[in-house]
Amino acid sequence: MSTGKTALVISAHAADFVWRCGGAIALHAAMGYQVTVLCLSFGERGESAKLWKQPGMTLDRVKEARRAEAEAAGRALGVHDLICMDLGDYPLHLTAEDKTRVTNVIRKVQPAFMLSHSQYDPYNTDHSYATQVALECRMIAQAWGHNPGEKVLGAPQLYLFEPHQTEQMGWKPDTFLDITPVWDKKRAAIECMEGQEHLWEYYTRVAMNRANHFKRNSGGQASGRDCHYAEGFQSVFPRTVDEL
Repeated sequence: MSTGKTALVISAHAADFVWRCGGAIALHAAMGYQVTVLCLSFGERGESAKLWKQPGMTLDRVKEARRAEAEAAGRALGVHDLICMDLGDYPLHLTAEDKTRVTNVIRKVQPAFMLSHSQYDPYNTDHSYATQVALECRMIAQAWGHNPGEKVLGAPQLYLFEPHQTEQMGWKPDTFLDITPVWDKKRAAIECMEGQEHLWEYYTRVAMNRANHFKRNSGGQASGRDCHYAEGFQSVFPRTVDEL
């Protein structure tokens, strides 16, 4: 049942949302959130090596395969709306018109919170660029002078999901989310990403490691809440709470 609450994921490539925040998507979808995933590209050039090794492969066929994988993963996670902008990758680049489209999505969704990549990624600048775009378009969506008369955006938290090599990215998690109840959904979504099968077990281990951190930070191994799979996030903006 819908709660009327929404969330928005801005993913550089078609698979990123699965590895890095698939659990958060599935968990909030199960709570009644309508979660929109905006994929800026399919990752067709730089993140589809397995597909390119097939004889006679073409760019259009790779895109079709990646779209199908993302759509299947979205269904497994309970994504409300999957939007694929098909802007190209390696490098990812948005024009002013493209950014207006992203801003329009943000205003339409009116998310309670947003998710995107780490702010620094020397291995894949598409990732950090996507977060730069997310921050810029979030700012524009808050501006009363942008398309006056439309409902402006409030101030949703932007959570940065875990990058592939955390120690190189300056990423420091301050939020751990227990995704144990929906792990089967995330694993099913992971297995939809046939073009990157080499990452299936890697991101399963990441979730298990973060579960250990969840338990440690929920009160310690002796009294902390049990958890088998978790995801970590870094908040960009200060959080305001009534109790800790």
